[in-house]
Amino acid sequence: MVSALSFLALLLGALVGSFLNVVILRLPDENGSIVLPPSHCPHCQTPLHWYENIPVFSFLFLAGRCRSCRVSISWQYPLVESAMALLSLGLYHRFGLSLAFGIYFLFVAALLVVIFIDLRHQLIPDVISLPGIVIGFAVSFINPFVSWQDAGLGLLIGGGLLYSIALGYYLFTKRVGMGGGDIKLLAMIGAFLGWQSLPFVVFSSSLLGSIVGIGAMFKQKKGGKTMIPYGPFLSVSALIYLFFRERILVLVLLWLRGG
Repeated sequence: MVSALSFLALLLGALVGSFLNVVILRLPDENGSIVLPPSHCPHCQTPLHWYENIPVFSFLFLAGRCRSCRVSISWQYPLVESAMALLSLGLYHRFGLSLAFGIYFLFVAALLVVIFIDLRHQLIPDVISLPGIVIGFAVSFINPFVSWQDAGLGLLIGGGLLYSIALGYYLFTKRVGMGGGDIKLLAMIGAFLGWQSLPFVVFSSSLLGSIVGIGAMFKQKKGGKTMIPYGPFLSVSALIYLFFRERILVLVLLWLRGG
C-alpha cells in the first residue's frame, strides 16, 4: 500500500511538473496564456500528440527532439518534471496523505516555477508571490506545521528584512542590488514556513549566492557589477528548510548554546 501511494505521489508530481513547464514558458509573456493554445512545439508550432506529452518518458522516447522539425527539446522539460516528481514523493514521505501535503505541494510547485523563471528572465512574477503571501497566511489557520502567529510574523519580518537590506545596499552603493520580487518572495516563504525559517533561509541563500556569484564574477568579468538572480537561492534554501526543519533547528540551538 505504501509503495503504491509513493508511486502515486511520484506520478502526481510528474504530471503537475509537465504543467509547470507550460507556466514557466508562458507566464513571463504578458500576452501569453497558460491554457491556450494547447501544447505544441515552441519552434515549429506543431501540436503535440498525447504520447508526446508523457512526463520524462516522451523526452526519452523522442530522443530529445521534436518529432516534426527535429529541433532539440530543452532539458528544462524533463528536469522540471523529474524535480516536481521527487519533491512530491519527498512531501509524501514527510507528511503522508495529510492537509500539510496539499499545502506544501502548492508551495514547492510555486518555488519551482520561481527558480526557472528567475534563472531565465531575472524576474519573479507578482502573480505567484503576492497570491502566495495571502494563501500562505490563510492556510496557516489550518496548517499543522505553522501557526497563524508564526506565519503572520514570517511574512512581515520576511518582507521587511529584505527590504531593509535592499535599502541599505542602495544607500551605501547607489545601486539596486535586490529587486522587489525577492522581497515579496521571502514574505511568501515566511508565510508558509513561519518566522523561524527566516534566519536559515537568509543565511543559506546568501552563502549559496555568494559562492555562485564569485564564479559568475570570474566568468562575466564585470567585478562588483555582476548580476545574478537571487530568487533561486531563496527558493532552494526554503526547500531545504521545509524538508530538514527539525535538524536545522537543533543545529541552530546547539550553535547558540556553544555546541
